[in-house]
Amino acid sequence: MSGQTHQGDPAGKPARAAAISLIQSALTRRGGIDEALSSPALSALEPRDRAFARALAMTTLRRLKAIDRALDAKLQRPPPDAVRDLLRIGAAQLFYMETPPHAAVSSAVEMADQQKATRPFKGLINAILRGFARSGAPEADGDLAPDWLMARWRGAFGAAEAQALAAQIAEEPAIDLSFLRRTEAEAAASDLEAEELPSGSWRTRKRGDLAAWPGYAEGRWWVQDAAAALPARLLGLKDGDTALDLCAAPGGKTLQMAAAGAAVTAVDRSAPRMQRVAENLERTGLSAEMVVADASAWSDPRTFDAVLLDAPCAATGTFRRHPEVLWAASPADIGKLAGVQSRLLDAAARRVRPGGRLVYCVCSLEPEEGEGQAAAFLKRRPDFRLVPVEPGEGGAPAASVTAKGTLRILPHHIEGGCDGFFAARFARTG
Repeated sequence: MSGQTHQGDPAGKPARAAAISLIQSALTRRGGIDEALSSPALSALEPRDRAFARALAMTTLRRLKAIDRALDAKLQRPPPDAVRDLLRIGAAQLFYMETPPHAAVSSAVEMADQQKATRPFKGLINAILRGFARSGAPEADGDLAPDWLMARWRGAFGAAEAQALAAQIAEEPAIDLSFLRRTEAEAAASDLEAEELPSGSWRTRKRGDLAAWPGYAEGRWWVQDAAAALPARLLGLKDGDTALDLCAAPGGKTLQMAAAGAAVTAVDRSAPRMQRVAENLERTGLSAEMVVADASAWSDPRTFDAVLLDAPCAATGTFRRHPEVLWAASPADIGKLAGVQSRLLDAAARRVRPGGRLVYCVCSLEPEEGEGQAAAFLKRRPDFRLVPVEPGEGGAPAASVTAKGTLRILPHHIEGGCDGFFAARFARTG
């Protein structure tokens, strides 16, 4: 990995400091990894160091439970947070990256020496990390999720399924692409080193600056997880349909709906995130009406043939790309967000014309945000009925189709991994 390029190079210390800043942002919920990645401190690094900082932070977050377990076995009492963070990134490099041991240990000790609060712990850091260098990585047990989440997943899916989805935590995901047209996908597959998945998305193991990849500037594709691409397909859009995308940013589903020929209205409360949607529409040559508004309070009276609501949620299904959600989420969040989802679902229902379709989805593994919301909605709205998803429809894995006809996509349902998602499709009667 990239750690191999930092063999004692002093430039590696700013990169390691940036990695700690990313980890702290993730664990304290100050905007999370995405916001921290655009911070001035990280942007000022050379590309090589920036890539190393990101890789180190993400590796640490993916393996945080195993790392902290190994540290707790060596520590007689909890150290200051700054000391623990130095130990964490040192352990991550020694256990899971190809960083030479002397570089991982010496950089941590030197960084401790630079701060008054950590200087007294230099000897402790040196001793623990040298011990880790000799002992190697702890035995993998696949149990990398917080205990409370693992307990929930066992209760919802059973022990075997919970273990299988949690095993995805340690894996760095590939990049999935959605293409504007299938002919362009087939033509670009070789240059992008991409293979088509059974779901219909394309997957590449390429890394680096996306904007430099073939077809990006021409707007032939956009990045979209294979699972995230499934809900919009359930709407069955055709040329001329009117479609509403609620909570639309970052816009992958808006692009899908527009590419299917629908006249799309995209609504999201975040102006900066909607700017990203607008940029992608311009790049791909697609069009959609853009509205910056709270979807639950939007006053426009129109109804639509098809409505898609990708509701705010605990996002526990996105842990492959955002491992920080495992440590930023809490049980209280799930209850709070359930109320938001309920209000948004009612608002979405008012936008569906009689005979129209509504798809509700969340990138969450929590039943309260998925199955519970769908069941409660049908009780509140007898003018809607559930339209079951057929196995294979829209590229949905057969394992993801529930007995009731909703989609419960677990991260191991697509070979090589995917986001966890829930989706339900409804039709308005009358």
